[in-house]
Amino acid sequence: MKTAFLTTAAAAMMALGTYAQAQDLKMSHVRPQDTTIDMELRAFSDAVAEATGGDVSVNIFPASALGDYTTVQERISVGAIDMATQPAATAADRRMQISSFPYLAGNWEQARAVYGPGGVVREVMDGLYAEQDITMLAAYPVYFGGISLNVDNPNAGSVEPNGIKVRVPGIKSFQLTGEALGYIPAPIPFSEAFTAVQTGVVDGVIGSGAEGYYASFRDVTRTYIPANTHFEVWYMIISNESLAELSEEDQAALKEQAAAFEETRWGVAEADQTRNEQRLVNELDATVVELSDAQLAAMAQKVRTDVWPAVLEDVGADWGQAILDKVASASK
Repeated sequence: MKTAFLTTAAAAMMALGTYAQAQDLKMSHVRPQDTTIDMELRAFSDAVAEATGGDVSVNIFPASALGDYTTVQERISVGAIDMATQPAATAADRRMQISSFPYLAGNWEQARAVYGPGGVVREVMDGLYAEQDITMLAAYPVYFGGISLNVDNPNAGSVEPNGIKVRVPGIKSFQLTGEALGYIPAPIPFSEAFTAVQTGVVDGVIGSGAEGYYASFRDVTRTYIPANTHFEVWYMIISNESLAELSEEDQAALKEQAAAFEETRWGVAEADQTRNEQRLVNELDATVVELSDAQLAAMAQKVRTDVWPAVLEDVGADWGQAILDKVASASK
């Protein structure tokens, strides 16, 4: 009896030890310390600590300190990193390109219908993450994308070839979009992008927006073109292994705070985009090009005509078209 009691007690202590270890969670993100996402995630961490009575600590690691976002997603999939709030990495599944499909949403209302709770793309991404043993906790709307240049572009509203070389993410949709808009795309990892612009390997960047360029490319942005290339949304994700090691009560609290985190962000994201565009002008003396509705429409049409069919083939034409049809219905 005594041996059985000791065995049971030891098992209980081991279980408690497992929970204690899992409650110290590492969260990665791609922006520098003290940027908007960094401060919002620290507020989220405080909210989780309070909601769980101090049982769960979410420790924030900014500036890709745990690795490039592609590597981080892979490591979350196998349980080597707990959490991240970052762009979807398409290396593991090309279908994740649907999240950054160019010119998919035309305004913030459409974006919320597509990427917000219950949205078509939101639900698709949730399923794709699940296939990688990852749970999506929240979507994080960031901005409509644009083009940052360290040079002038006197024909910024044109889609004709301009000879300007730009860094793009290693995602086919961005590469083809850059080319369709007249640029020479060069796929370069995010961690190497600033140096590439600074040293003149490329003349600018496509793949981010005013917030991203201010946070990570402020010293090499002379011209900003708000071309609305895509709607940038990041995802708060957690390893299924890390989530399962939390108690049911702590899992529920974590998910509740993630939902509140997302709702708060949808309420401020559009104003945040405008504020960051003004920061480029007021603090960096950059030129923000004003594009007419006609120029934006021409860019969108060119990309939809040239890029959409190629990206659909890359993600699976029937699969992707079914999603686009649902998006079109939701955006009406």
